[in-house]
Amino acid sequence: MNKHGLLEYFYPLIICIILFSFINSCKSGTEKLPPSDSDNGGLILPGGFEALVVVDSIGGGSVVALQISQLAKSNAPQAAPVEIKGAPKSTQLGRPNNQPIGTYVGARHIAVNKNGDVYVKLRSPTTDGFGNAALRDVNGDGKADTVKIWGKYENRNRGTAMQIHNGYLYFSSELMVFRNKLKVGQLVPDSKMDTVVIDTLPYHEHMAKALAFDGKGNMFVSWGMGTNSCQVENRKPGSPGMNPCPYLLDHGGIWMFDEDKLQQKQSDGTRYATGMRSIVGMTWDKSTESLYAVHHGRDDLRLLWPEYYSPWKATMLPSDELFKVTKGFDGGFPYYYYDQMLGKKIMSPEYGGDGKKEGDGAKLPKPLMGFPGHFAPNDILFYKGDQFPARYKEGAFVSLHGSTNRIPYPQVGNVVVFVPMKNGVVTGPWEVFADGFARKDTLVVANDANYRPMGLAEGPDGSLYVGETQKGKIWRIMYKGDKKSFGTKELAELEKRKTLSHLKTPDEMADNLDRKGKPAHAELLYNIYCRNCHQGDGNGDGSRFPPLAGSEWVNSDKTVLINVVLNGMTGAIQVKGQNYNDTMPSHASFLTDKEISQILTYVRRSFGNKSGPVSEKEVAEVRKMMSSK
Repeated sequence: MNKHGLLEYFYPLIICIILFSFINSCKSGTEKLPPSDSDNGGLILPGGFEALVVVDSIGGGSVVALQISQLAKSNAPQAAPVEIKGAPKSTQLGRPNNQPIGTYVGARHIAVNKNGDVYVKLRSPTTDGFGNAALRDVNGDGKADTVKIWGKYENRNRGTAMQIHNGYLYFSSELMVFRNKLKVGQLVPDSKMDTVVIDTLPYHEHMAKALAFDGKGNMFVSWGMGTNSCQVENRKPGSPGMNPCPYLLDHGGIWMFDEDKLQQKQSDGTRYATGMRSIVGMTWDKSTESLYAVHHGRDDLRLLWPEYYSPWKATMLPSDELFKVTKGFDGGFPYYYYDQMLGKKIMSPEYGGDGKKEGDGAKLPKPLMGFPGHFAPNDILFYKGDQFPARYKEGAFVSLHGSTNRIPYPQVGNVVVFVPMKNGVVTGPWEVFADGFARKDTLVVANDANYRPMGLAEGPDGSLYVGETQKGKIWRIMYKGDKKSFGTKELAELEKRKTLSHLKTPDEMADNLDRKGKPAHAELLYNIYCRNCHQGDGNGDGSRFPPLAGSEWVNSDKTVLINVVLNGMTGAIQVKGQNYNDTMPSHASFLTDKEISQILTYVRRSFGNKSGPVSEKEVAEVRKMMSSK
């Protein structure tokens, strides 16, 4: 056969191969995705989206409550243990129904490697000091067959970040930013753990260190402010704000560092932005070459300033904000907050505001998006993959961890939402993307939610991974529908969910849960002064505010308990084996001895506690000792 004949023979075959390759390249790729769970792992998603549970829970072993022998507490950090190579294998057996025995430690931020390995920053370290988890799917069904707990370092319960960047795995505790070099095919890194950034003592509120990288050698680190609103006396009703706020010198903003330099102190970095109380979620978007952050607004407007704020206004305000952060950006905190209902920056009551005055608020930049108060946005992700419909490349996913202090109205959030954007400008209201985490609608207290979403990560195939803090459950969300037909109908179904109590704006009268029955006087006092933090069931929120139920602090020495209420408390403590570090305000100046005795007697006889009463005389004696010192 001559050359011409060979071409005639192979030409149709070549055309078929080209067409076959073209058709395959046009396919959605859904045939390569693992099967979804029949119930989508309990999630409610737009049409065409499906989900599976990667791991049902990440366990860290039994927690044994420590004996509290005295009120004094040390702020000195424990020496960091020597990093070990490898890691112990978790008791997790690799299937969602095989849960480990012991306390669940939860998941903060998560990262997914190019080969699909999932890395998790644990909400709390295990009892033997490990702070990270690594997950691997061996057989391709999407489920984690191997779960390893690893990484010993300075770590309490506010560690946050977990990111993969330039071949390194970066993660953070309250005080430090660390990294390990990743090796191809290795699940748990055995490389030396580098310390990249070092913060200083003391421990305080809002210590989450979120991370972002601009791809130009710079690493951004959030630096929260250890105060609610920079009052002279933190969280004390009527206490004015310090002016200027001294914490803004080295807190309440974002610092920029060299990503490859080790052992950097804050002074080695550059203050990139200021005026932000607490940032847990932050990212760099390559499309707009900009930094974005989600900001938690302050708490307790009603408790601290009842003359200006009704329970309803304190439920709705202040807004939690989505910022586009440029160098020199000022979010306005603590002098101003954003009122999403008015669309204005309002002067804080600590600085002369009354809930209406703008002052110089109009001179400050408005957020890209103002979420209703206390929704708690904890992570943000700009989607870059091709698996999802194209519209999800124009905007950002935001995880709303859920409120703790909307009492007496239902708690809200516990969803993943999508904020549509075009070239860094928001083009419409936020949309519900993934719901069903809470597993119920009306949430009286935060812990009524079964799961509280937090970490977001994109997998190498464009799947969206979502982790949560209650038990460390992780979902993988995939799109298996027709991308061309995705649109209004699919979005409308999720939009209806905004009418449910865990997402809607509450009616001031009808949705007030306290109107369903008048509590006894002692319970009423507890609800006014204690419930926002310790919750209506006395179980705290498992992260910021400690439980009263079964607490060794509540059920042991009454003198210690009275002292805590009178004097307040600042610094790290342990309750039932869990670390906590938020400020407990002093109540001595605005609660009488009788009121304190009633509250403490109520607490010691409620929430499963069966301890004896606290008398008015006992409170008076402790107050007298306090004043004589």
